[in-house]
Amino acid sequence: MIPLLTADEMRAAERQAIEGWGISSLVLQEHAAMGALALLPAGEPLNVLAGPGNNGGDALALARLARLQGRDVAVHSPFAKPEWRGDAAIQARLWKGLGGGVQTLQDPVEAMKAWRGWVVDGLFGLGTTRPLDGAVLAWVRALNSSGLPVLALDLPSGLDPSAAEIPGEAVHAKRTACFGVRKVCHGLLPARDHCGEIAVIPIPLDQPPKAAMQLLERPVVPPREWNAHKGSFGHVVIRAGSLGMSGAAVLAALGALRVGAGLVTVLTDPEVRAEIAAQVPEAMVRAWQGSVPQEADVLLVGPGGISQVPDWDGPLVVDASALKEGEGKRWLDRPGTAITPHPGEFARLFRLSRPLLMDERLLQASQVAAGKPGVLLLKGAQSVIAGGARDDLWINPTGHPGMATGGSGDLLAGMVAGFRAQGLPMREAVAAAAWFHGAAGDRLPGAGLLPMDLAGLLPELLRA
Repeated sequence: MIPLLTADEMRAAERQAIEGWGISSLVLQEHAAMGALALLPAGEPLNVLAGPGNNGGDALALARLARLQGRDVAVHSPFAKPEWRGDAAIQARLWKGLGGGVQTLQDPVEAMKAWRGWVVDGLFGLGTTRPLDGAVLAWVRALNSSGLPVLALDLPSGLDPSAAEIPGEAVHAKRTACFGVRKVCHGLLPARDHCGEIAVIPIPLDQPPKAAMQLLERPVVPPREWNAHKGSFGHVVIRAGSLGMSGAAVLAALGALRVGAGLVTVLTDPEVRAEIAAQVPEAMVRAWQGSVPQEADVLLVGPGGISQVPDWDGPLVVDASALKEGEGKRWLDRPGTAITPHPGEFARLFRLSRPLLMDERLLQASQVAAGKPGVLLLKGAQSVIAGGARDDLWINPTGHPGMATGGSGDLLAGMVAGFRAQGLPMREAVAAAAWFHGAAGDRLPGAGLLPMDLAGLLPELLRA
């Protein structure tokens, strides 16, 4: 997992190091500046943009260290008489002590035409929450149109460190020197696209920061024993498939089988039993007779027009047609349950406005699922995982828009059930399914791919 911190969480980590551990805030700033300077090509001239806060202090420290290396360095401020405070004021005195000045540009567009080398963006950092305006906005527009390579200090100016969305216009950086730990804007789109290549610069913190949000990394799938058999990997039962919608049951069964479930039984409407059986000979396909087999380890309900959830006390995955209006709380209150709605289904489940922006999805997922025993997989770009008796959010980074096609969610639901049947806790099963589902898509970029294409790649991904 990769922690993604909000601004408040990062400030708390720094405050703990300063007040609890006793390290100087200036020492933190020097580590940040030295690490960022190492990301710049040696010997190239630098134009450093320094804002009024701590980010400007980082920029002034970098300028001083670069000057000591013999570089050609100029420092610029969007304010005629910048009033630095705290550590930034100390850094300004040190810069002045080396003979350094601070220039203010009346026409940044014209001035930047003469610049060479790299630009260091130290205008605004953790404190940004509102759109840029005034002289700063004019500078950012000029910088983005200049074509000059930019190194952003901690984050590109204009991004909100705690958000995926962008408040207004923001710097487009070629590289970002992320100080200490990634922030939300470093991990989530669309903000992440402004960061360019991200390098995490270590700074001395005495303990790992606490994060309410984490980015999924490749899940670890338990190895198989040499003498394992099909009974070792669980029995998935799938209640799916109705007239005209048999394909959903086929894809759900393939999802469970391709991630390694030992046995899969599809309980379907009698009219489509034969056509499902013909497409998935590896699964047992039976006509639905009103009850779940006792040997089931996990039950998946919903794909292919099935809306009624049978009585069942064991692990349960609820998807598609079984996700009925207003029933979200019911399922999240049930231990051992996972629900897998897309944003439209999610809005109906909890009678909420449909979350259109990423930050809305994060907020709503946390509000409905944090601490609940059931697990929420809010599907879509950067799927959100919440619940499972935890308060934090997990975000899946894999996948691309070409996966937005009918049947993709049915395959994913089967994968969740397949991982759960093999013994993974429900939240971990959901995370593994989301990550591998997207990773399969990443091997087939672009539009036109089919869920069957994804299914075929899963065994290779699991072996890698």
